[in-house]
Amino acid sequence: MSGTITPAPSAPVPWEELVTTALLGTDRRPAGASGGPAGLLDAAALHTVRRRAGLLPAAPAARPEPAPADPRPALPPAARRRLAQLLADRSAAGGPAGRRGTAPDLTELIPQWLATANRHGFRAPASLLPALLDAARARTDLRPQALAFAGPRGLWLAGLNPEWKFALRGSSGGSSLPDPTEPESVARLWEEGLFAERIALLAAVRAHDPAEALVLLATTWSTERAEDRLMFLDSLRTGLSPVDEAFLEQALSDRSRNVRSTAAELLSALPESALAGRMASRALSCVSPDLTGDGATVVVEAPHECDASMEHDGVVTVPPSGRGERSWWLGQLVEATPLATWPARFSGRTPREIVGLPVADDWAEELHAAWCRATVRQRDPEWARALLGTPSVPPSNGPGTASLAERSKLLGILPPAERAGWVAGFIAAHGLSEAFQILGVCPTPWAEPLGRAVVDALDIARDAGSYPWSFSGVMGLAERCLNPAEADRLEVLTTTPDEPEDASPGANGYWSEAFQRLVSTLRLRAAMDSELIPA
Repeated sequence: MSGTITPAPSAPVPWEELVTTALLGTDRRPAGASGGPAGLLDAAALHTVRRRAGLLPAAPAARPEPAPADPRPALPPAARRRLAQLLADRSAAGGPAGRRGTAPDLTELIPQWLATANRHGFRAPASLLPALLDAARARTDLRPQALAFAGPRGLWLAGLNPEWKFALRGSSGGSSLPDPTEPESVARLWEEGLFAERIALLAAVRAHDPAEALVLLATTWSTERAEDRLMFLDSLRTGLSPVDEAFLEQALSDRSRNVRSTAAELLSALPESALAGRMASRALSCVSPDLTGDGATVVVEAPHECDASMEHDGVVTVPPSGRGERSWWLGQLVEATPLATWPARFSGRTPREIVGLPVADDWAEELHAAWCRATVRQRDPEWARALLGTPSVPPSNGPGTASLAERSKLLGILPPAERAGWVAGFIAAHGLSEAFQILGVCPTPWAEPLGRAVVDALDIARDAGSYPWSFSGVMGLAERCLNPAEADRLEVLTTTPDEPEDASPGANGYWSEAFQRLVSTLRLRAAMDSELIPA
């Protein structure tokens, strides 16, 4: 036996030191042993083998529960093939904007296909659920219809893939909600559930018994986070009634400004609430008729201060940049005042007559804008008609507001047929350049007068030699919203007429392609609808 002593192996260099050396370089930070870069790599390899050798086998995870049953009927075979085609085309999409050619854009037809399938109550094919969830992940506009179509199996599958976790937000997370008539189960989930489950539970109880939903919310209200209180309060918009007033009055004293503001907004949507009465009293002291001249006029005296009681009722003290304080306060008071207050204030005049009165001292724009917001909040069709005025009148000279965004909100209050008729008259008078935004509030498929007005305006723009690409948005909207039955009537527009001398080069070729694509898309939509008709 030799007397030579074998030196003990040196302690391994910690992994963190090896990483630091790799980042800084072996010249600046030696790895604890000689050998430079090669020695560093050897030490890293040895460390990796040592770590792997010391790993213990992971405990097997529990198998997921089987997917829940979906009792809805299966898709007809042709519709199933069509869905596979639409989802495959979505995956292959991604070309540049400004699409040319005559082929329909299948990706833009997915929302309508899903809406029709849901209307007929079909269930999604299991094999297409991954592609459907991928499509919904990429496009938020698809999510409501896609998740409704995916059903309980879609939520079950989403719970197994982190990339689809969006599907669990705002739902019960794939779990079944207790029956609202089972108080013990409801209370347990409300106390122990995830936020998404609690939101879904509150909505379910609210639909069953609004008063019971308030009782449930009150049990934990004081301990909820501010952002959660805001979401729970916002859910009271559904089924809002005088029963909610006492709870909302308490929320006016909430420590969160956003919660206070939302509570005030909801109370002002209840014309008989005490807050609406307080706001009306303040507004009446600011807006009054002047009958001293030859005709009635509206006199405005905006508030000179925002006192503590106004703040308590939701009036925001500090205006946005560029707004005057007094006009900002006035707008909030009028916006929260019940619209029924004004006919009595103006000697029984109708909303149309009140809106038509001259307003002194350049307060008309501010006052009418506030009346528009009040109309949208209170969903009053008569005031909406008065503030919209006649569609042939230019927006800048209209009785309400020149903002097309505000006009879109007012139009949303009118019955669908009346809404479409007003927009058709607007397009006939002013063309399409300002109509895109208000077209979005019209129900689809467009009623015949509206569809004809849009197509006629497009045809007029083509004949006038207008720059065609500026109408691509309206043309795309027409592809999705025109009645498919219009395809044959529009066939005549697919020809390429002679190009006017002052037209943009190649404009008529673009117009011809666009109308051909419109006709082919309408025919494809008709085929898709027929495939989804239950046998």
